Amino acid sequence: MYRFLFLLLLPFSLTSLAQQTQKPPLHGKHWMAITGKPLAATAGAMIFQRGGNAVDAACAMLAATCTMWDVLSWGGETQALIYHPETGKVIAINALGVAPTGATPEFYKQKGYNFPPEYGPLAAVTPGTPGGICHMLAEYGKLSLKEVLAPAMEMAAGYPIDAQTANSIERGKDRIREWPYSKKVFLTHPGEKREAPEAGEIFVQKDLLATLTKMVEAEQEALRNHKSRKEAIMAAYDRFYKGDIAREFVRGCREQGGLITMEDLANWKPLEEEPLHVNYKGIDVYKLQEWTQGPVLLQSLNMLEQFDLKGMGYNSAPYIHTLYQTMNLAFADRDFYYGDPYFNKHSAIKGLLSKDYAKERARLIRPDRNDPAPSPGDPYKYLGTANPVLHLLEQRHLLTDSTNQYKPGQATPKHDATAFNNTGADSAWHDRLWRGTTSVEAADAEGWVVSITPSGGWIPACIAGRTGVGMSQRLQSFVLDSVLSPFNVIAPGKRPRVTLTPSMALKNGKPFLSFAVQGGDTQDQNLLQFFLNVVEFDMTVQQAAEAANINSDQLWLSLGGTSFKDRRPQPGGILVSNSTPEAVRKALTAMGYKLSVRQRTSGPINAIFFDREHGSLWGGSSNHGEDYGIGW
Repeated sequence: MYRFLFLLLLPFSLTSLAQQTQKPPLHGKHWMAITGKPLAATAGAMIFQRGGNAVDAACAMLAATCTMWDVLSWGGETQALIYHPETGKVIAINALGVAPTGATPEFYKQKGYNFPPEYGPLAAVTPGTPGGICHMLAEYGKLSLKEVLAPAMEMAAGYPIDAQTANSIERGKDRIREWPYSKKVFLTHPGEKREAPEAGEIFVQKDLLATLTKMVEAEQEALRNHKSRKEAIMAAYDRFYKGDIAREFVRGCREQGGLITMEDLANWKPLEEEPLHVNYKGIDVYKLQEWTQGPVLLQSLNMLEQFDLKGMGYNSAPYIHTLYQTMNLAFADRDFYYGDPYFNKHSAIKGLLSKDYAKERARLIRPDRNDPAPSPGDPYKYLGTANPVLHLLEQRHLLTDSTNQYKPGQATPKHDATAFNNTGADSAWHDRLWRGTTSVEAADAEGWVVSITPSGGWIPACIAGRTGVGMSQRLQSFVLDSVLSPFNVIAPGKRPRVTLTPSMALKNGKPFLSFAVQGGDTQDQNLLQFFLNVVEFDMTVQQAAEAANINSDQLWLSLGGTSFKDRRPQPGGILVSNSTPEAVRKALTAMGYKLSVRQRTSGPINAIFFDREHGSLWGGSSNHGEDYGIGW
C-alpha cells in the first residue's frame, strides 16, 4: 500500500518543490531584518543603517512590534536565541515573567476557575519584554537605548495603524470597555458604530510614549553622570522595574483587580541560560529549555531519525502519518513533563532528549493507524532514577476523553476516540490553537544572529494605569492541578510553560538557519516541517516558509478557555492544506484521521538561511499575514 502511495504521489511532491513562491526570497550581503509588520522591519533596517548590529536591530524591531500591538505589547514576554560570533556559542535569553504574589491554585479555584483566566489583570505575569530588551542591548548591542527605541517612540507619538490591528480592536471592544485605561487608548471613537481606529488613521499612544521617554531619560541621566553604556541602559531598566514606572504599573494593575506587587517587579530579572540542542544528520539544532515547548522539536527530530523521510516523499500519506504520530508523542511528553526548571528538582529533560529514549518512542508508531491517545513515556529510566510522577500518568491518560467533565479528585471515564467531529469546524478551539505572537529574525555581516519569539499583552489587552503598557495574559498557560501537568502548576515566582519557541541551527559550528513562527501550539509543528523542508527536501528558505504543512489537533492546548473542554485534545484531528491530493486524504482517513482542510496551514514563518558557498544571506518571510523583511 505504501509503495503504491509513494509512486502515486511522487510527481505531486516533485512538482510542488519546483513551484514559484508567492513572495520572492530576500537576499542580503550585509544584514537581514525580518518581523511581523512592515513598519517594524523598517525599524530594524533603520538601526542597521545607523551602524547597529543584529542585536540592536532585533531590539528595535521588538520595540516597534510591541508599540504596534502586533499580537503582543510592552507588558509581554521575550524569548530569544543569540549567536555570538566571537565565542561561537548560542546564548538563550529567558525574559518571561513570573506568577505574582498570591497566584496559587487555591486562589483561582476559589474564584471558580479550572485554569487561570484568558484575559484581564488576573491573567498577568510580570512584564518581561522591557527587561529583555535592556539586557540584550546592554550585553550584546552597540547602540544606546535612546537610539534603539527611537523608531518605537516615533510610532507611539502617532503612526498610521494597520487594518489587522484596527479590526482586532473593533472585534475586542466589548471586553476593552471593561478596563478604563484600555478603553481610553484603543477606542478612539467612543459611542460611534465603529469605536476602534480606522485603518490608516494616525494612532497616538501618549502614555506609552511617556513611559518610553522616562526610560530614555534615565539612561541619558546616567550617561551624564559618567556611567558606562551598560550601566546607563540598566538605569532605564531600574526605572521600569523599581521606579516611578513600576509604581504606576502596580497601581493600575491592582486598581483593576490584579495581583502584581512592587516586590514582584523588583525581584524579577531576565536570565541567560544554556540552550538545549540535538544533532540531526550533522546539523546542531538549538531551542530554549523546557519552560518553553521548544524541546518537542528536538524530541521529534530524534525520533524522525529512525525513518526514511525523503524516501516517503514530501507530504505523502506515509510522511504525514509519521510526522503526526511523532509530534503527538513529543507533545504528550511536553504536556506532562515540561515546566519551569527552577522549580523542579527532578527535571526529565536529559532523558527526554536521549537518543535511546527516542528510539523507544519511535517504536510505538504503527505504520497503518493513528494512535488516538498517545501517553507520556518514562524518560527517567534513561537517567537511572525512579519516575517521581509515575502515579499520575494513569489519571492523566484518562483525561484525553473529550466528553469527560473531569474535576480534580473525581473518577474519570474511559477514552472515546470518536469525539472530534469530522469537519474539525470548532473555530473557537482552532483560534486557541493558533493564537498569535510574532517573530523577529536578524543577522549581520559580523556574524551576530538573533531569533526571538515574543508575545503577551495581545488585544484585547488590559493596560496597567497610565503606563500605556498592556499586561500579559500568560498566566493562562499554567494548570491548577498536577494530574494535568505536574511541573507546570501555578505558584508565585514561577514561570509558566509557554509555547514561545525561537530556533537556530548550526552546521560545522557556523549559523545555518535562524527561524521562528507565531501560532501557539502549532509553532513547533510548523517549525519542524520548515526545517525538514530545507534539510530533507532541499527547499529554499522562502519555499519552505510557504510550503503546506499539517497541524495536529490531538494535543492539550496551552492557551484558551478556562474549562477542561476548551483545552482537551481532538483525537485524530488533523489540519491539511487544500492542495493535498484526494488520494492522500483518502489514505489518511483510512488510517483513522479526521481531516479539516484550509488554505492556511503553515503560519507566518520567518527565517534566515546562511549561504556559506556564496557568502550571502537568504531571508524567508511567509505569505501568510503581514510579515515582512528587508535585506542589504
